[in-house]
Amino acid sequence: MTLDGEALIDGIVRGDSRAIARAISTVERGGPDALALSSRLFVLGGRALVVGVTGAAGTGKSTLVDRLITAIRARGSTVGVIAVDPSSPFSGGAVLGDRVRMGSHAGDAGVFIRSMATRGHLGGLATATAEAVAVLDAAGRDVIIVETVGVGQDEVDVFRLAAVTVLVLVPGTGDDVQALKAGIMEIADVFVVNKADRPDADRVVDAVTASLSLAPPADDAWRPPVLTTQATTGHGVEELWDAIVRCHAHRTAAGDHRGRDRAADRLRLAISRQAAERVAAAIPAGEWTHVVAELADRRVSPEQAAERLLIKAFVQER
Repeated sequence: MTLDGEALIDGIVRGDSRAIARAISTVERGGPDALALSSRLFVLGGRALVVGVTGAAGTGKSTLVDRLITAIRARGSTVGVIAVDPSSPFSGGAVLGDRVRMGSHAGDAGVFIRSMATRGHLGGLATATAEAVAVLDAAGRDVIIVETVGVGQDEVDVFRLAAVTVLVLVPGTGDDVQALKAGIMEIADVFVVNKADRPDADRVVDAVTASLSLAPPADDAWRPPVLTTQATTGHGVEELWDAIVRCHAHRTAAGDHRGRDRAADRLRLAISRQAAERVAAAIPAGEWTHVVAELADRRVSPEQAAERLLIKAFVQER
């Protein structure tokens, strides 16, 4: 780590917003500098409560997160937000920016909000979301909220990153059916029916509650509550934050067995990302184009092509 890197880490630890922003940009770019920075910051963290907020597009996640920030700040805690947005098909950047959403907190030094583009990454998060969370954790943020991109029903990656996962539903869009699907149902620690002033809100609550009752948890397990909110007015947001805090306290007291699972997932992600970066650095552009052409012509399978490139990349390193 260079002197400049040490100064950056010092700024992050002090909570300097410019240092935090620069660090997140560094981990988004990837490469050796990002790896060195992430390695240093990871061991400085581990104290923040990471909350995942997921759900389909149009459920009001951003407005709900905005209200959550207000509730958390009212209790004296600092907040960091990673809002994952769809990628621009032209620039590759986030379609929505952190200056557009949650603007009411722009002047609050206790709040740091950053948008990240998915850049083709599936699962509801961006490739470097975990590393961005580590930056905010090292910066001493008490609570880190990760809002997923909200484009489908397979956004389960947040479960592997967050200590508490909130699933946001909304009446009138079939969410009472979608919530019953395996995967999305299993990751939620707290269910929220937002826009609860709409008709059929009670039907969504009843459907989710009935589904939860079909597989009652063990006596000492956390029982996910089903809450209602109106994010535009703030109704129910305090109760939502209370439920998040209770879930975290319950898991902490019981010994959070998911901690090792999250560590294993982080390890797999790090291996995958580093392997991809090494292949990109070791394989000449011409050879990459040739392999892609073979794949397009179905002369090799994706698995065979990947194996060939991985072997060549790692042999060259030796």
